[in-house]
Amino acid sequence: MPTDRSDEQLRLRATLASIAPGTPLRDGLERILRGRTGALIVLGHDKVVESISTGGFTLDVPFTSTGLRELAKMDGAIIIDRDVTRIQRAAVHLMPDHTIPSEETGTRHRTADRVARQTGFPVISVSQSMQIIAAYVGETRHVLEDSGQILSRANQALATLERYKLRLDEVSSTLSALEIEDLVTVRDVAVVAQRLEMVTRIASEIEDYVLELGTDGRLLSLQLEELITGVDTERELVIRDYLPVGRRSKSPEAVLHRLETLSPTELVDPAAAARALGLGTGEHLDGAVAPRGYRLLAKVPRLPSTVVDRLVDHFGTLQKLLSAGVDDLQAVEGVGELRARSVREGLSRLAESTILERYV
Repeated sequence: MPTDRSDEQLRLRATLASIAPGTPLRDGLERILRGRTGALIVLGHDKVVESISTGGFTLDVPFTSTGLRELAKMDGAIIIDRDVTRIQRAAVHLMPDHTIPSEETGTRHRTADRVARQTGFPVISVSQSMQIIAAYVGETRHVLEDSGQILSRANQALATLERYKLRLDEVSSTLSALEIEDLVTVRDVAVVAQRLEMVTRIASEIEDYVLELGTDGRLLSLQLEELITGVDTERELVIRDYLPVGRRSKSPEAVLHRLETLSPTELVDPAAAARALGLGTGEHLDGAVAPRGYRLLAKVPRLPSTVVDRLVDHFGTLQKLLSAGVDDLQAVEGVGELRARSVREGLSRLAESTILERYV
């Protein structure tokens, strides 16, 4: 059953979540490992699975980890429903299409690989001799690791994320000050976009660790959430602030996608980041650019996004917004006298604090 690679990654993540520590299925798998017996488990049941299944017993009983362990003592595969709530069959002999290519050598693993490719359902293989658990999803094989090993790598990634986030805060503050002084260059924007993308990629890697750790990753999840709060919003605001206007201009989503597709080597090059943002090539890095004001307006308390859009559409640039008086702001639809004063005072305070932070 051919599938899109991104869809396969989503299915792999869903499978890893269902066999993460703390789940009944993981408990059953670990019982099988401790009992030093192997197992072949199909997570799904339909006509295709039925067509390659022979022999065994039809059970249709509620799923339990102890039940899974006992059934694994028999030869043959165990078939569970997709939601891991019922055990459908046990001691089944699976006969997938032998023409499906597989690089696996062991009989159990080769069968698991072919069944996963043919049916589209995840298949879990527990190796009796190697004492490992492998999940097969489409064309992907993923070997489960000990929680301690995953946690060690996750903590290293978290320490890296903390350093990158600190640097991101620095360049972001610098960009804000340069915006207020109207001194922004393409390089300044590219550096912030770089750091935002780097932080996002490291966070994504840690999210995969959290998923695989299950209940063992709760503390890690809290630390990650604290570090990356607001990063996705900041990415979008930077792109909207500096998105080129013209017939060939891209949407914010398209620009975001181009940043995401940059290779690690390209991402460390400001010129490559500038090209992805649509701000020119290497020779344009020192060219001046003007923000529209989305980033700064987003920091004004209790200002709805619809009003932010109207203010940006009306004034066009951050500098015009900063120089606008209360009466000028009131001319914008949806901005009454109270909100106009709030915006004016909010922008003035932000400008003052940002400049002080930069030079003091």
